[in-house]
Order: sequence, then C-alpha cells, then structure tokens
Amino acid sequence: MKSYRKELWFSTLKRMELINITQEVRQCLRDSEITEGLCLVNAMHITASVFINDDEPGLHQDYQKWLETLAPHEPLSLYQHNRTGEDNGDAHHKRQIMGREVVVAVSDGQLDFGPWEQIFYGEFDGRRKKRVLVKIIGE
Repeated sequence: MKSYRKELWFSTLKRMELINITQEVRQCLRDSEITEGLCLVNAMHITASVFINDDEPGLHQDYQKWLETLAPHEPLSLYQHNRTGEDNGDAHHKRQIMGREVVVAVSDGQLDFGPWEQIFYGEFDGRRKKRVLVKIIGE
C-alpha cells in the first residue's frame, strides 16, 4: 500500500470564508499516483473546517448567515472561552457544526463523488495562516 501526505496552506482576508479546494485535492491525488484507496482531507486548526457540499454561491451565503445565527461572533461576552483573552469562541462552535474532515473514496484515480459534490475549506477565525492536511492511502 502507498501513502501520500501534503499540507495545503490558506490565509484568508475575512473572518469567515468558504473556499472550494477540490482542484487542490485532485492535484494531490494525481501527484500521489494512487488509483484505488481513500483520501482524507482535514482542517489542522480548531477554528476551521473541511466539508463536502455544492459549489453554489447562494448556499454559501445561507451557510454563513445560518452559522452566524447559531453561533454569533458578538457579543464577545456570550462565550466563556473568550474570557481567556481570545475573541473566537464562536469559531470553535462553527467548526463543530461544519465538521473537522472528510474522507472520499478513490476509484480509477478519481475522487469518487456524487453529483455536485465538492470539497470546501471553511474558515471561521481568519486573517492568519492555517493548514489543511491531505492524506491519501491505497494502491
């Protein structure tokens, strides 16, 4: 069995952004030369997420609005965590809702997606450099 590992780095300009990383993950798969196996993609930071969904701008706006309703950034006093001197209590909650990682089957050298599926990096406490791990195993 072969194994491949790569870190993808992101630095967002906004506090919350959703970035389609499907092409970067596909390039990792090509570089790995693995044709049958599994591809893990996970956020390496507790205030970021990786998830699969449709690449539709209205859906992304809905997600951002929904997440801000469920875990609003302000008032900062809403979160005990912010008493540590940080202001990202909301980002931890948003990450919990959207998830840490995805695993996608690899078949015939391709990510084995359903219709419309794409991989996204969700940033909830941006404006600094963060990474995503891509780990592919198989033959």
